[in-house]
Amino acid sequence: MLGNFAYCNPTKLYFGDDSLKYLNDELPKYGKNVVLVYGTGSIKKNGIYDEVMEILKANGCNIAEISGVMPNPTLEKLYEGIEIARNHHADFLLAVGGGSVCDYTKAVSVSVNCSDDPWEKYYIRFEEPDCEIIPVGCVLTMVGTGSEMNAGAVITNHETKMKIGHVFADENIMPKFSILNPKYTLTLPHYQMVAGIYDIFNHICEQYFSGEDDNTSDYISEGLMRSLIESSRIANKNPQNYEARSNIMWTATWALNTLVSRGKSTDWEVHMLGQAVGAHTDATHGMTLSAVSLPYYRYIMPYGLKKFVRFAKNVWNVDTSGKSDEQAANEGLCAMENWMKELGLVMNISELGASEDMIEKIADSTLVMESGYKVLDRDEIIRILKESL
Repeated sequence: MLGNFAYCNPTKLYFGDDSLKYLNDELPKYGKNVVLVYGTGSIKKNGIYDEVMEILKANGCNIAEISGVMPNPTLEKLYEGIEIARNHHADFLLAVGGGSVCDYTKAVSVSVNCSDDPWEKYYIRFEEPDCEIIPVGCVLTMVGTGSEMNAGAVITNHETKMKIGHVFADENIMPKFSILNPKYTLTLPHYQMVAGIYDIFNHICEQYFSGEDDNTSDYISEGLMRSLIESSRIANKNPQNYEARSNIMWTATWALNTLVSRGKSTDWEVHMLGQAVGAHTDATHGMTLSAVSLPYYRYIMPYGLKKFVRFAKNVWNVDTSGKSDEQAANEGLCAMENWMKELGLVMNISELGASEDMIEKIADSTLVMESGYKVLDRDEIIRILKESL
């Protein structure tokens, strides 16, 4: 295992079907002015909103609300949330929802007391906050992003057609606590469930497909991927299977809480491609990733062939004996493709609203990462996007 690194994750997790009660233990640690942040209304339909509000009121909280946070939170919505939190003199932000709500809430937390424009400071210059950060807690209702245990926040700027994530270095931006009740995920539509599953899988891939050393993180990643594949097949047939859904929820958290990235250079180009597609189509994040993944991996495979062979053997049980490395690696990607189709994932960007005449604009919105097996140029990005159509 090569490289030098630091690891710190201060987020406290409460997991299980009675985990919401621990909100009572956490709220007294913060001030009384609480801003409740949630999405477009599902938590009111399934009763989670009422449960949370009851606990907030029982703890004497003064409550303001930021509602209507969309699946791809926009810069305009961020400005709106900043204003609400400032006017409420917020002491604490409580996100109740999926990864987009958690991401958005962290973006608000670093922006309320910031004198600079948050887009310019955090998403163009990628600076760290130099202001007071409002603490955040999460009640998770949808799995995929891992936002409940990391310092990432993704915001979409519709004007510039850019969707950018900032993974902050400051651990104070991580949620102070997150409540993970798998039962809250059981009412998700199938489309959202499988999109989240692929988001989890690709988070692991983005960290796995980098480096060639014998790295403990890769062994952990392979175990997480195998667990996710098994649980996803069960949940795909029976979405109400609590054991499968709880395993998926737990895997999502460990896929992106920075553990398996330790000692790794990581890649993240699939996310850059998918986020560019999402900025132009407003499509569901996990589906933008599934639509571009295979063309990207097939393109970079020759540059990281050893790892792709390992992926085929250790994740997909491909018998590599008597086969060339290229043949074994291709069989692994074919097995991955079959699994993706089995789940019902979107396999091309045209299904998401992208068209050939949009390809160059999407390419121009794609950030290029420099730590994967191949640093792409613009022509290569266009080629991969065309293969994704």
